[in-house]
Amino acid sequence: MINIRHHLQLLSGRRRQPAAFVVVSVIATLLTGGCSSIVEKVSSDMAGNLSDAILNQDDPELVREALPAYLLLLDSLNGPETDSVGTLSAAAQLYAAYGAALVVDPERAKILTSRARNYGERALCAAEKSACDLDSMDFDGYTQAIQSVNERDVEALYSYSLSSLAWIRSNSDDYKALADLPKVELALQHVMTLNPGDLAASTAMYLGILNTLRPAALGGDPEAGREWFLQGIELSDGKDLSIKVEYARGYARLLYERELHDQLLNEVLATDVEQPDLTLFNLLAREQAELLLASGDEYF
Repeated sequence: MINIRHHLQLLSGRRRQPAAFVVVSVIATLLTGGCSSIVEKVSSDMAGNLSDAILNQDDPELVREALPAYLLLLDSLNGPETDSVGTLSAAAQLYAAYGAALVVDPERAKILTSRARNYGERALCAAEKSACDLDSMDFDGYTQAIQSVNERDVEALYSYSLSSLAWIRSNSDDYKALADLPKVELALQHVMTLNPGDLAASTAMYLGILNTLRPAALGGDPEAGREWFLQGIELSDGKDLSIKVEYARGYARLLYERELHDQLLNEVLATDVEQPDLTLFNLLAREQAELLLASGDEYF
């Protein structure tokens, strides 16, 4: 699985960055030679290694500076005729992560997460033909299409769900975007039924976020969100610090529970951020925890 939240070392240091350009040259050579099947294998492997490298990076600023070049590279590998589930999923997850976690400008976040969502839709369509053109389906048709996705294609469904949620969150001021929340919830819940393995903890977190985007009076379900956050913490053995940050931001702030809010964030600050395939997001979580704690008196 390529999973942007759960995976080598192509981007792990400034001295190693030129290696990426070697990979680009190799791919260009293969393209001119017409070896399409080899290109797809190399592209998919590179996308997986790139995801691994980003997740294990301990310098968020390096990722912020370097990632746009790799996003453009993934764009070049995902032309209109591309049906590689691996590279399309990688693009969906990387664009979603960049737009949701690494970009400050809200308008840029909307653009980037929109592209993520497009790649997620293409990845799912490439994996399961009955799940193409989801936007044109009514809810019953959508439900049938999502439930037709089997365990073999769980990564594509995860990529679609993650990118869609990132897009909705970036467009939370748009009621049309919020209207898609039940669809994304259905897709994420189906991911959880498909033996998602390493995807389970982050899927639970996204379900927690989804249920706490709105208060109960406006259709949210904060208590369901709380249960999902707790399940995510348990599934990750407490190592994925972003789950506790989202629990504090999404649930504790929504219900004005200051004690829980500060407890969760102080636990994040007291925990080692270096964890396999979680280091980058744990560092970002620690940054967010510091900001949320600093603004606590003003918020509560």
